[in-house]
Amino acid sequence: MVLSGVGDALGYRAGRWEYCTSGPQIHGELAQLGGLAAISLEPPEWPVSDDTVLHLATAEGLATGLEGEPLLQELARRYVAAMGDMEGRKPGPSSILGTSQLRPGEPEGYRIPFNPRGTGCGAAMRSLAIGLRYPHAQELPTLIKVSIESGRMTHHHPTGYLGALAVALFGALGAR
Repeated sequence: MVLSGVGDALGYRAGRWEYCTSGPQIHGELAQLGGLAAISLEPPEWPVSDDTVLHLATAEGLATGLEGEPLLQELARRYVAAMGDMEGRKPGPSSILGTSQLRPGEPEGYRIPFNPRGTGCGAAMRSLAIGLRYPHAQELPTLIKVSIESGRMTHHHPTGYLGALAVALFGALGAR
C-alpha cells in the first residue's frame, strides 16, 4: 500500500501528469527535475490523489474487523467522509456522483443506481487493500462480494466494479 501511494503521488504530480498522454513529455520533465533520485515526494508539489485518499478509506474500513453489511456501511461512510479531503485533487465524475448518492446508515444505503454512462477506474485504484485483507482461497467469495460492492458504491457500471474485482484478486494472489 505504501508503494501504491508513492506511485500515485509520483504519477499524479498535483494533477500535472495524471492526464498527460505523452510519456516523452513526462520523462523530459522528470529529467529536468534531476530524475527520480532528486525528488522528495512531499506536498504541495507531490500530494497523493483522490485515489489514494479513497484507498486509505477502504483500508481503514477493512481494519475495523466488520464483515457483511456493517462493513459495506462503514466503507460507504468512509467514502463520503473522504470526499471532504479533495481540495487540490481531481476526483472523477463517477466518484463524485457515486459518493453523493451514498446514504450510509440507511438500510442498503451503500447501494447507488446503475450508471449506464459511468466512466473511470477509481474503484480499481482503491481495491488493492481488499485483496490484502482477503488473500486466502477460502476467502474468495468474500473478496468478490466486498470488491464488487465497494466498486459499485462509486462506479456502478461493469468496467468500474469489475476493475475493483480484478485488482483485489491480483492483490490477493500477490499476497499468497
